[in-house]
Amino acid sequence: MTDRELLNLARSAAESAYAPYSRFKVGAALECAGGRVFTGCNVENSALGSTMCAERVALFKAISEGERHFSRIAIYGESEDYCMPCGACRQVLSEFSQDMEVLCAKASGGYVSYKLRSLLPHAFRLGSY
Repeated sequence: MTDRELLNLARSAAESAYAPYSRFKVGAALECAGGRVFTGCNVENSALGSTMCAERVALFKAISEGERHFSRIAIYGESEDYCMPCGACRQVLSEFSQDMEVLCAKASGGYVSYKLRSLLPHAFRLGSY
């Protein structure tokens, strides 16, 4: 799958977002090492701490289906800036792959690519203390 195809899946996933408070819809598409893709969207809640980001929705769907190895995640937000994963998402994703490629897109279609380890250097991992 090309970067653009994965980004398009993330953009499509954003359409399903439940974002009545921020009005900022985000979509994510997570590619497993074997090629399977899981999508997710942000789901907000009036108890803001209960809100779930698109990246974690996609990851949790994949985990619930038995996947544990991931190669890339594409994140799309309808904004002028690149849609970057929050700190919580960076930490949760790093549990499974610090070498995962993270594609961050903006509304114009442009995107940047990072290795997760560059977005979260010195991530906390069991046995890393």
